[in-house]
Amino acid sequence: MLFSFPKPEVVEVSSISGSDNNPVKAHIGALISKYAHQLTEVGIDCAEAECELIFCCVLEVDRLNLYLHGDSLIDEEAIAKIENIISKRITRYPLQYILSESWFYGRCFYVDESVMIPTPETELLCKAAIGFCETNEIQRPHILDIGAGSGVIPVTLACELNDAEIIAVDISEAALQVAKRNAAKLSPKKKMIFLKSDLFENLDKTIKFDLILSNPPYITEEEYKTVSPEVKADPKIAITSGIDGLDAIRVILEKAPDYLAENGRIMFEIGHKQSEKIAQLVESDSCYKSISILKDLNDIDRIVILSCDE
Repeated sequence: MLFSFPKPEVVEVSSISGSDNNPVKAHIGALISKYAHQLTEVGIDCAEAECELIFCCVLEVDRLNLYLHGDSLIDEEAIAKIENIISKRITRYPLQYILSESWFYGRCFYVDESVMIPTPETELLCKAAIGFCETNEIQRPHILDIGAGSGVIPVTLACELNDAEIIAVDISEAALQVAKRNAAKLSPKKKMIFLKSDLFENLDKTIKFDLILSNPPYITEEEYKTVSPEVKADPKIAITSGIDGLDAIRVILEKAPDYLAENGRIMFEIGHKQSEKIAQLVESDSCYKSISILKDLNDIDRIVILSCDE
């Protein structure tokens, strides 16, 4: 067994590993503290939370059960698996890639090195899209997602919005396979089409969308030099976009109006300090009649919302 109940005799933290090759049974809580300290030493934020996720994955329990049984023992097999994960994470390789999973909007998505790891900021984009559809009582919203990646945006909207019809495009065939895998697991009965396309390249202009969404690449080449090792593990094509980070966004601004339905909205995520430049681009384009920008939890301009109607 990986988990031992009820509460066993206490094992001292100093004796958790016995030796590197012969780990002994040890308390969950003591192990979490030990490994969290190791992760913190290499500059990993939220180290204890990451350790809890590792333990949940290996022990196949949820966090509530992990909390309830923090004084229980786990065996050598489980400890060996956990220490293998910790040894990889200490190199600053992303935990999501190690575990092949990432949580987004309350759902567990499969991820691998072919897709960008989803971030909490993108949940704000999903919330804005859902809010727009519900507020305007759009019964069967037609939605386009540009740059599907792991599929978190289209799958989330398919799950949250009844009868949504969604097309999601990506330039990477490998990424599309990941998105399809997540759709099959999390929203198997929803109407979704995944299409290989460089932005709008392979889309039919006769199809109009109530929502056009994107979490495009927006990191500049200069910024890329200074990002964390975890971010550098993402596919570079998914996160960088030219000298000023706006190459993909410029294409979206130019092309999206051709695919937008009446009273529809264009929504996309942006990077730090990009809102002013994007506002200038929008103001110089007569297609756009309104712009609003949502801030994230860190009070940073994060989501641009555009309308082409008066």
